[in-house]
Amino acid sequence: MIVLLIVVADQVSKIWIKTHFANGDDVRVIGDWFRLHFIENEGMAYGMKLSESPIGKIVLSSFRLVAVIFGFYLLKRLIEKGYGRGMLICGALILAGAMGNLLDSMFYGLIFSESPYSCFSGNYDSMQHLLQNHNREAVAHFTQFGKGYGSFLQGRVVDMFYFPIIETTLPRWVPFWGGRNFVFFEPVFNLADAAISIGIITLLLFQKKLMHHTGMPQQDAVATNNDTNATVSS
Repeated sequence: MIVLLIVVADQVSKIWIKTHFANGDDVRVIGDWFRLHFIENEGMAYGMKLSESPIGKIVLSSFRLVAVIFGFYLLKRLIEKGYGRGMLICGALILAGAMGNLLDSMFYGLIFSESPYSCFSGNYDSMQHLLQNHNREAVAHFTQFGKGYGSFLQGRVVDMFYFPIIETTLPRWVPFWGGRNFVFFEPVFNLADAAISIGIITLLLFQKKLMHHTGMPQQDAVATNNDTNATVSS
């Protein structure tokens, strides 16, 4: 259920943004520190890339596909070995995030028209302001399958969440970066990226508590506990 809910929410948010925002549109949600900013990337989470060439994109998408297939197998094994619910939730978050971005890479190039940067993109004070100035010719549209902007495994990942909580210029005395503009948090990301990050960070912070198992499947563990409670009650 976790995987399904996150993948559905991730895809709904991406499709809505892609079909309502011009590439580069920026909408304020809460002040200046929480904004919706539509960009597309051909790489990994938070816009990182494996390579600038089309081959790099295909390799990355193929790796995602293999990782998701292996992820389902690994999650099944974790359940069979009796790992706790916390470990399974973290695994489900990571798997859901990987699957969400994989769907973009696999199919978006086949079903969407291009989302080019254009003079129509801009900064808006609210969603209502954006929609009032919406230009249907400047956003992507669904196309006949296979007639989109790219081929299988070459779709671009949609990102939209932007949290520039701190925007400042670093003092001159700061080594290497002195005098440069500094933004925290600068990367633009999506719900799938957030799910992956939460799953990984939680595992790193609580690995001693989460990386253990009872040695029996969860259903057997529940049955054993029930039998024990019944015996005590008797």
